[in-house]
Amino acid sequence: MKELRIRVLAGVFVVAAVLSWAGARLWNAVGTLPSVPVAAPIVLALIAVVLLATALSLRGRLRAQRERRPGAKGVDPLMAARAVVFGQASALVAALVAGMYGGTGLFLLELLDLPARRDQALYAAFSVVAGIGVIAAAMFLERVCRLPEDDDNHHGGAEPVA
Repeated sequence: MKELRIRVLAGVFVVAAVLSWAGARLWNAVGTLPSVPVAAPIVLALIAVVLLATALSLRGRLRAQRERRPGAKGVDPLMAARAVVFGQASALVAALVAGMYGGTGLFLLELLDLPARRDQALYAAFSVVAGIGVIAAAMFLERVCRLPEDDDNHHGGAEPVA
């Protein structure tokens, strides 16, 4: 399984932000720009919390397994691989969504004199922050699920579980 690259996530974020900014300008010129939902940052924050809780749980179980504590629950490799795939997918979607709301928020900065648009810009900013939280939690989960480097493995670093 390949590791998630920050460059890929940053590229997805930037492309989505540019397209969203351009789309918001065009949409506002033609009609009324749709509002940023209040639920967007809440949903992203919940996904970040789930990813972080999964990572902390797996980290504790892996540590107990390594230390050979009596009664320690092992970690099924397939479950760890699924968790990593969930984290990677969540990070990619969060980069896309955060870029989309980031571009919309940049456009809304021109309209801060209107109270409704000021609130929309705030929701967009919270969505970007929550999206970054999802990405950070996914990267942490991926780091927790890495296998230690084998002696005969000369890749130069540890690989994710799979």
